[in-house]
Amino acid sequence: MAEELAIARSELILGGQKSGKSRRAELLARRWLARSPAHSAVLIATAQPWDEEMRERIARHQTDRAGRVPGMQTVEEPVQLAEALARHSQPHTLVVVDCLTLWLTNLRMPAEQFKENMPLAQDTSAHIAMLLVAIKQAAGPVVLVGNEIGLGVIPLGRETRAFVDALGRLNQDVAQACERVTLMAAGLPLNLKGQAW
Repeated sequence: MAEELAIARSELILGGQKSGKSRRAELLARRWLARSPAHSAVLIATAQPWDEEMRERIARHQTDRAGRVPGMQTVEEPVQLAEALARHSQPHTLVVVDCLTLWLTNLRMPAEQFKENMPLAQDTSAHIAMLLVAIKQAAGPVVLVGNEIGLGVIPLGRETRAFVDALGRLNQDVAQACERVTLMAAGLPLNLKGQAW
């Protein structure tokens, strides 16, 4: 697959947990870096270390990613994703966003709300609109990773159902803005939109 792998101007990679989404994004970044010594790659990480398990998970991902894609820089931006994408996108820089699901979680359910029993944030439309513009205006290639969580049973709880709905809408909007959309399952890519690789 690596020999034939083409880099799209923008690609959304969707899939379930441990489906191979991040690995595909890393493969694209490695391929981009190998093409030219002038190329660079930046990962915009949206995860926040809410608890000890998440801190350990982030540290493990950082270590693993450094081994698989040693030339990729990592920046952390849990909320202001459109601004970060605009800031880091350059003609010779591939930007990976990992992941949209955690970004939406950060927007709708900030950790401080749980500490203070505040109501959940509902209006994320301005952030999403800015992200869609940033994707379309990116100077270099962009790879966005997100979860497809709408394939299972309908979740219990109003807030959870609202989040699943919001993520489904976000995925649709980003898919429309991207040149290519790939669905990952069991480590295998399925091309949903755009030129096949």
